[in-house]
Amino acid sequence: MNKLLFITNITNEIGSFSIASITAAHDANLEFQMAAYWNLTRENMNELQNDFDVKLHHIDLVRSPYSFRNYKALKQLVKIIRDEKIDCIHCNTPVGGILGRFAGRKCKVKKVIYQAHGFHFYKGAPKKNWLLYYPIEKWLAHYTDALITINQEDYELAKSKLKLRNAGKVYYVPGVGIDTSQYNLKAKSRDEKRIELNIPLNAFVIISVGELNSNKNNSVIISALKQLKRNDIHYVMCGVGELETELRRQADNAGLHDNVHFLGYRNDVKELYEIADCFVMPSFREGLPRSIMEAMASGLPCVVSRIRGNVDLVDEGKGGILCHPKSAEEFATAIENIAANIVIRNSMGEYNKGKIKAFDVLVVVEKLKSIYAEIREKK
Repeated sequence: MNKLLFITNITNEIGSFSIASITAAHDANLEFQMAAYWNLTRENMNELQNDFDVKLHHIDLVRSPYSFRNYKALKQLVKIIRDEKIDCIHCNTPVGGILGRFAGRKCKVKKVIYQAHGFHFYKGAPKKNWLLYYPIEKWLAHYTDALITINQEDYELAKSKLKLRNAGKVYYVPGVGIDTSQYNLKAKSRDEKRIELNIPLNAFVIISVGELNSNKNNSVIISALKQLKRNDIHYVMCGVGELETELRRQADNAGLHDNVHFLGYRNDVKELYEIADCFVMPSFREGLPRSIMEAMASGLPCVVSRIRGNVDLVDEGKGGILCHPKSAEEFATAIENIAANIVIRNSMGEYNKGKIKAFDVLVVVEKLKSIYAEIREKK
């Protein structure tokens, strides 16, 4: 095993999602190549290749697993594998995982790794998810030598229900890792940033980071704020998405036009964590959310939904509060309790800064190196 092909979906950068794998592969003396749908010019792709010492391949992959356009991406992958003489595949995300394992089987690749960033079948998932996605994953497991999971629920489920090729092994890795040293730096004054965003200096600020879609469930936070009826609480939303217009309308109808701030896509998220007092995430489904990890590294208490992935990160009563994703009442109570007690707030923030060190990118790199070495040695 000398050449590793890392397969993912659509991207315009080599960053948080793949940097741990690149580092681990280089440390293990593996040649790292990456296949994805690149939203980049050829010139920019060449710059990335040089900066990270990797070889990049473009494939015409689409996110929908039902699209026939992915057949073209599969043929492209097969050609890359054969031309480059790839002997290990590390595929990610649902579509990348399907195509990577199909291509691996067709090309008889010696070692195939699949990293699940959150199974679509999980405790409490709709029955249709179990009927559709579980049989597919169970079948594809027969063409998988190693399965990497990123939360404890998926790890236990995979160990008990999925049988891998050649007595393959299920591994747990704490996500893709974050560089904890890049957070909680106080690079810009809190007051200065709040003035820039037209947020009162004495406001209690809650923040969420992520796409504005139905799964992220931001509407329940707006409903919670409506119940609280407190003008001193401001909600900062970083992200874009299909529900932005609807969420703006909900905030306006709730009389929260001045208290809910839609900031769109941001390049200064680290600074925005610094002006916040609490992080919120009411999602229905997550794998292991990077935004919660970033908030923890920034020293924020976290009020999040009680779901898979979130519970791996947030310890109830120590680092934050867990709520039912549909309960505006629970979120309202949790936000008010944290807003009312600065001692608890600071204690939770300090606890989170300590706990998140176990999810640092350096920890992830070491675990991936160990997995690559173990797979390489296995015949």
